[in-house]
Amino acid sequence: MKLYGRIIKQGKLLKEAWAVPQNTEGDFRDQLEECLISVCKELDVEVPIWLKKNSTEFGLYKKTSFNSDHFGETINFDRLEIVLY
Repeated sequence: MKLYGRIIKQGKLLKEAWAVPQNTEGDFRDQLEECLISVCKELDVEVPIWLKKNSTEFGLYKKTSFNSDHFGETINFDRLEIVLY
């Protein structure tokens, strides 16, 4: 598993990061959570709230995005996108 994350503002890429799980013995969900946390740390953003919309998109397309509705704090970008490779 390899997770790619990027921050987009007004259609432009601001930052990007990659993560691979350190614990490969855990199930897929645990590995995904570990990678999402790692990507967010590298991008210096809080970990977003994962909603049902994200589960549906991620299951179908292996990618999803998070906007200001997914964060507890104010963000200075339009969206955070993650893609599974």
